[in-house]
Amino acid sequence: MTNRCFLFVLMMLLTLVAQGAEEKTAYRLRDAVESTVRDGLPNFFAKLEAGETVRIGYLGGSITAQPGWRPKTLAWFQDQYPKAKVSQINAAIGGTGSGLGVFRLEQDVLQHKPDLLFVEFAVNDGGTPPESIYRSMEGIVRKTFQANPSTDICFVYTLTQGMLKDLQGGKYPRAASAMEVIADHYGIPSIHMGLEVACMEEAGTVVFKGPKPKTEAEREALAGKVLFSGDGVHPYPEGGHVLYLDAVARSMKSIKKAGEPGPHELPAPYVADNWENAIMIPLDRAMLSAGWEELKPEENDIAKRFQNRMPRMWQASTPGETMSFSFKGIYAAIYDILGPDCGQMIVRVDDEAPVIKPRFDAYCTYHRLATLKLAADLPDDVHRVTVEIHPEQPDKVAILSKNGNTMDNPARFDGTRWYAGAIMLLGELVEGE
Repeated sequence: MTNRCFLFVLMMLLTLVAQGAEEKTAYRLRDAVESTVRDGLPNFFAKLEAGETVRIGYLGGSITAQPGWRPKTLAWFQDQYPKAKVSQINAAIGGTGSGLGVFRLEQDVLQHKPDLLFVEFAVNDGGTPPESIYRSMEGIVRKTFQANPSTDICFVYTLTQGMLKDLQGGKYPRAASAMEVIADHYGIPSIHMGLEVACMEEAGTVVFKGPKPKTEAEREALAGKVLFSGDGVHPYPEGGHVLYLDAVARSMKSIKKAGEPGPHELPAPYVADNWENAIMIPLDRAMLSAGWEELKPEENDIAKRFQNRMPRMWQASTPGETMSFSFKGIYAAIYDILGPDCGQMIVRVDDEAPVIKPRFDAYCTYHRLATLKLAADLPDDVHRVTVEIHPEQPDKVAILSKNGNTMDNPARFDGTRWYAGAIMLLGELVEGE
């Protein structure tokens, strides 16, 4: 073979390899079905039918946090299997997706030893690139099976008004389509709780968004229809969440027949850079400048409110206060809180130019858990991170107006505080740097 022919063949082989890799990680919108059985939930149902103690974990966002499909499905399992002792692990946090879920999984779910884990992030991951969804969702699966190979997992998908068109066209939206790739790889059953809702909306038997009727005329106008939600996202407990429950109940009829009880074996990862090694490390005094204070739940209302999710909470409010640490790895973030009195941070990573990141957004009429991403896709080396409170507040009036919010009390919004609880790493801390 001549050198020219050899180079041609080599280039063709490299092209085929590249195409294969691209096809593996590429996503496509999946055909919409209400449920896919795959390997079922055999360990979970075996314990239910034996009348044993069973724990169901619910990992998700605000739709799962609501008094809706989560407590309704829990009650349904309790009613279907009265001899079993069925309880829940509520691990839902509004406004968060699988990118935070994989880091908090051990603290919020796995330490409580679930027999079944429902994972609901299709709405909050709606704008996330499929490649990122693969990494975080596969990390959740692998962490769970490594912690207890007998724990079963079920992916559940919810919807927003903006997702109706895809579903009514016979396709899953992007996030659910990406999650189905991971479900295929690990044999995990999945349920789209909103597919029937989309069909009913198209048929005119569901009003997807609207206020609850207050007059007899308004109630008559809704006769024979289900009012799904008030905002196009969060179902009414007596409306859309009932339809979500119905979808789970229907799907369980076929899912319960699938598979044989036994430990889940981990195949090779779907993506090599999945986040199964994601860790969350509580903040330590040594990382913080002198002005930081650890808030105690018995003394501080915010610490008390979030103590189940953020067991240790630190606060600093003076510009110039810092947090510093070194780590070896590729990704770093802070598990923190956004709120009315929060400011903005100056983030410095290695010798890169500083970046300003606000801890206040258009929804900040209240405090909520969040993630401050510091660095991603770094070389797997040692890195130095410093986060400093910026001396100026962000333009809170302008930011709030983006969501139609206003300041009810300007004093409540005054401040440059930062509440933080833990470091999230793909890597490990380096001491003494």
